[in-house]
Amino acid sequence: MRETQTYDVAILGGGPGGYTAAFRAADLGLSVCLVDMRERLGGVCLNEGCIPSKTLLHGTSLIETDVKAAEYGINFKKPEIDVSVLRTKKESVILQLTEGLDKLAKARKITRLIGKGFFKDRSTLLVETTDNTIEIEFKDAIIATGSSPFILPGLPVDPRIWDSSDALSLNNIPDKLLIIGGGVIGMEMAQVYSALGSKIIIVEMLDHIIPPADKDLIQPLVRKLKKKYQILTRTKVIEIKATDAGILATFEGIKDSKTEQFDAVLVAVGRRPNVTGMGFENLDLMFTEQGFISTTENMQTSVPNFYAVGDVVGEPMLAHKASHEAKVAAENIAGQNVKFQPKAIPSVAYTDPEVAWVGLTEKEAKNSKIPYSKGKFPWGASGRALSTDSATGVTKVLFEKKGGVIIGAGICGAHAGELIHEAALAIEKKATAEDISRTVHAHPTLAETFAFAAEIVDGSITDALPQRKK
Repeated sequence: MRETQTYDVAILGGGPGGYTAAFRAADLGLSVCLVDMRERLGGVCLNEGCIPSKTLLHGTSLIETDVKAAEYGINFKKPEIDVSVLRTKKESVILQLTEGLDKLAKARKITRLIGKGFFKDRSTLLVETTDNTIEIEFKDAIIATGSSPFILPGLPVDPRIWDSSDALSLNNIPDKLLIIGGGVIGMEMAQVYSALGSKIIIVEMLDHIIPPADKDLIQPLVRKLKKKYQILTRTKVIEIKATDAGILATFEGIKDSKTEQFDAVLVAVGRRPNVTGMGFENLDLMFTEQGFISTTENMQTSVPNFYAVGDVVGEPMLAHKASHEAKVAAENIAGQNVKFQPKAIPSVAYTDPEVAWVGLTEKEAKNSKIPYSKGKFPWGASGRALSTDSATGVTKVLFEKKGGVIIGAGICGAHAGELIHEAALAIEKKATAEDISRTVHAHPTLAETFAFAAEIVDGSITDALPQRKK
């Protein structure tokens, strides 16, 4: 006889969207069942994405310490790399965080089921575990099923052709690695494997790497990376063949095409929402043209007692967006009237130097024909940047031409991912260039480059020449 359990809320997916929704719903007094196929909470982000990649990026960044230190008269022996220890360190970080999530779930008395979830109808979720099938009856449900790497059609099945999860496993370090896609994932993995000794070639169809960011913002990064590995923009891979000797890839660029052999290929061309094989067809959900689940600002789907959050509802596919959406969904189920209406969501590429942006990019402002003023401050004029060997960078801020309210910002440089949040808060609070420039920033800091960019716009800059009046 099939076991039946009843809850106020059933949540499918245990990533940042799913576990945040579960925790918030439980805190609001609701009984919660959280279903995921993984034994460990955290989804792709914690297990195969954000956390392991940042651990590897930090670890491999230490390899360059001896080179940078030599400029200060401090010399080290050439580092010896033990990949197995690096892999173990990555796993220990993941384990510490996942165990913490387990404790938080237990403390909130959330029922966790490990297995495949399938919606039988609008009030029943079937969970197939290793032992049996459990029938979950619920009042409301939250879909947080995330996304998976996009697979290029026609690719041969070969262990030398990787997705991002394969790359993060560090099973082997190829002598020559092709990365298809110059987005955030591709550029971060290029940095890791380059540091570990791989020769890197990156192929990107568009005219610059990290396409969502402004081209001029990433120039400090591009100038540095061109010295390390080959970046082919406005180029696409038209054929891949697996041979005993290696993977043959044929590129087609603006002028010509060529074929090269690689020891491994990383496909990092984006992600697609997980919307199949879970019974969504039994719910009559509405989807967008791009294949995402359609929701309101309350995170409610076209089915009144169903909510959806995270990658499955659309861009940007970011963990911090998912967790904020999750709180909104849980709070609405608990009877509150809450909307997900952020004015801006920050994005970060954890390259060296880092690239971060929030709000409108300059190209978006131009395409939308929004009149704007721009302040751009080079880090070569920053005392803190120069004194910490971080002069490769720039801070750019955009303000409405009329009214002077901030509409966007971008930073390329050390710790850009931390610095960008002052701009995010400024956008949320509709700060003007004068508001920012009159806010006292400590000196010397990298954060004051944001104030300097605002001072350029309001005309009070003294650490650089003022803009010419038009």
